[in-house]
Amino acid sequence: MLNMMNFLPACRRLLAVLALVAASALPAAPARAQHVVALVNGDPITAFDVEQRTKLMQVSTQKSPARQQVIEELIEEKLKIQLLKRYSIDGIDNDVDNAFANMARRTRMTPQQFAEQLARSGVSVGTLKSRIKAEITWNQIIRGKYQTSLQINEKDILAKMETRKPDEKGAVGYDYTLRPILFVIPRGAPPTAFEARRREAEALRLRFQSCDEGIAFARGLHDVAVRAITVKSSADLPPQLREILEKTEIGKLTSPEATQQGVEVYALCAKKPSASDNTPGKREAREELFSAQFQTHAKKFLKELRSQAMIEFR
Repeated sequence: MLNMMNFLPACRRLLAVLALVAASALPAAPARAQHVVALVNGDPITAFDVEQRTKLMQVSTQKSPARQQVIEELIEEKLKIQLLKRYSIDGIDNDVDNAFANMARRTRMTPQQFAEQLARSGVSVGTLKSRIKAEITWNQIIRGKYQTSLQINEKDILAKMETRKPDEKGAVGYDYTLRPILFVIPRGAPPTAFEARRREAEALRLRFQSCDEGIAFARGLHDVAVRAITVKSSADLPPQLREILEKTEIGKLTSPEATQQGVEVYALCAKKPSASDNTPGKREAREELFSAQFQTHAKKFLKELRSQAMIEFR
């Protein structure tokens, strides 16, 4: 999974205040935009970069960061992206595009709608994608460089779980049998097409009473694809999706979600308890331990990169 858990929730806050920022967003003056404020191993950070990142941080945190804080973040971003010259990561640009699309989906928008909303706030898509690229690069390099020491053993997980509250330790996990149903939308279709297909998906939800009959009916709908059965464990799902499935009755559909291909719903066809060693509590304990070790190695490596870098302030 992409190690952007701290950044993705901020995306939801970002959309909540974009409209306020849009009213005051003004393009930077050309001369000031080209002014270099710092060089990182020869790569420039311009005044425009600082202004763009400031806007993004304001929107995502609802706070105004100090200018030096913004510059420091951009320096670290440069150092992370520059690692691509040393380490080869295949498909990095596709990963960035997919991460951007997932952000849009979490805000119930298409990538195009999300990009347009960013633009109205005065934040370029490139600013956000640069940040995403740095985090993907950093995540993969830290995982690869410290792979051995990032292994979490069962003893440590059990010890971590002992520190939790009784209701957290005893959380039951479930295996969900799902059938994805996609209301296909052609590439380049206008936003109204998504709304129309969403209404069709909602109509299907109202009449969907069982997987046997509902799936057969869905197959007869125009431009609707019923995908193969998939089984998902609650331990492998993010809390938000886990909560949705917990509230969905067997034989019913989840709420429609916009994706790159169209509007998608999931039919919940079966649900059974997971094995005792695969519960949300154990997964969360494992992730907390991994995150702590990851951050320790990441801070150490970033400090090393900065000590070796040529950083010049203008």
